[in-house]
Amino acid sequence: MGEYNQLSFVQDDPVCIPHSFTSLQDIEISGLFAAIFAWGNRTTIINKSRELLRRMDNAPYDFVLNHEPSDLKSLLGFKHRTFNDTDLLYFVHFLNYHYQHNPSLESAFTRNIRRDDTDTTNMLNGFYAYFFSLPDAPPRTQKHVASPAKNSTCKRLSMYLRWMVRRDKCGVDFGLWRKIKPSQLVCPIDIHVARVATRFGLLQRKMIDWQAALELTTELRKLDRNDPVRYDFALFALGVVEKFS
Repeated sequence: MGEYNQLSFVQDDPVCIPHSFTSLQDIEISGLFAAIFAWGNRTTIINKSRELLRRMDNAPYDFVLNHEPSDLKSLLGFKHRTFNDTDLLYFVHFLNYHYQHNPSLESAFTRNIRRDDTDTTNMLNGFYAYFFSLPDAPPRTQKHVASPAKNSTCKRLSMYLRWMVRRDKCGVDFGLWRKIKPSQLVCPIDIHVARVATRFGLLQRKMIDWQAALELTTELRKLDRNDPVRYDFALFALGVVEKFS
């Protein structure tokens, strides 16, 4: 695990995008887009994230908060796989709305937090409801934001929460958010991680969905109750980088 949970891991992973910034809000916004774009080839994900940030003059917080209507023309024509400029314009609209009332994106995830929450189920469902609460939310954009209520794996948002919440000395994750505990995080899961987890007896469920993510995380908590997703590095590396099977 230590081979990948270190700064040298950053340069070839989408987490390099928020690592390009130092302010809280720039890290949050650039990280959210990098996570939302994170399916497919990692080089393409990084390049498309950088393209978007260039369209925002590499100042995402200033752009979403202070843009004029004419500034939005720079976003037209942006596309990453099925994510297009219609989706992008709504993301910017939501972020503008949120940051007008809140200093951090953390509060968008903690609106539904409960004192007895052991995982992020309520947080992610709450984020989804809040994100699409604005009156002009395009129905097509809903497929780009996962939620446990739809039994999605929520892989990309779980990865984003890991970046924002988890704290360690290795410098990959930021640990900027403190209202969500690292122990509540759910391990990001996809077909590669599921294959490795099954091989090691950490996962019995055949369907790769939110319940599988919870099952895997429950097993990882037996290894580290306070920081279960620290094992995401090893599972990801064995499944994708080392192509372990």
